Amino acid sequence: MSNSEDLLRYPIGRAVLPEQRLTPAERAVLIQQVAELPAQLTATARAVGGERLQLPYRPGGWTGRQVIHHLADSHMNCYFRYRLALTEENPTVRPYDETAWAELPDVEASPITVSLTLLEALHSRWVTLLHHLSEEQWQRTFYHPAQDRDFRLDQALAMYAWHGQHHLAHLKSLIAAD
Repeated sequence: MSNSEDLLRYPIGRAVLPEQRLTPAERAVLIQQVAELPAQLTATARAVGGERLQLPYRPGGWTGRQVIHHLADSHMNCYFRYRLALTEENPTVRPYDETAWAELPDVEASPITVSLTLLEALHSRWVTLLHHLSEEQWQRTFYHPAQDRDFRLDQALAMYAWHGQHHLAHLKSLIAAD
């Protein structure tokens, strides 16, 4: 992949998972990013506009519409993974085919406001959960078979805070699209 292709695909860089436990201050910054994402997405979607949301953010990439619906799908999965990790001992989570999900008929048929509203409610609930986790709970894990590794909940927080900003940058790139 060339540097320009890499920049289009990963406009904020690739995700880097912390190996060491995150401090409460580090987690607070990431939780704030998760909390702010729905409002940022809504504002960015308005700035992009309906017609441009039908465009891919890069050649071969998803449309803005697909990105918004993907965020709802992905963040719902993460929320459920947290709940499993908090109630089971290192549960194995179920991977899913993100590309196939992005091509399901509801993605084209549903207004983006449905997923934006869903993300607002989901993130409200998720952030409430995150604010109430103990130090011990932050170290609980789940196993992701597609990546063949365990993830601590603080690592998942870092991943999904990045994930939201990653796709927000994709949407912002559509504002200047010709």
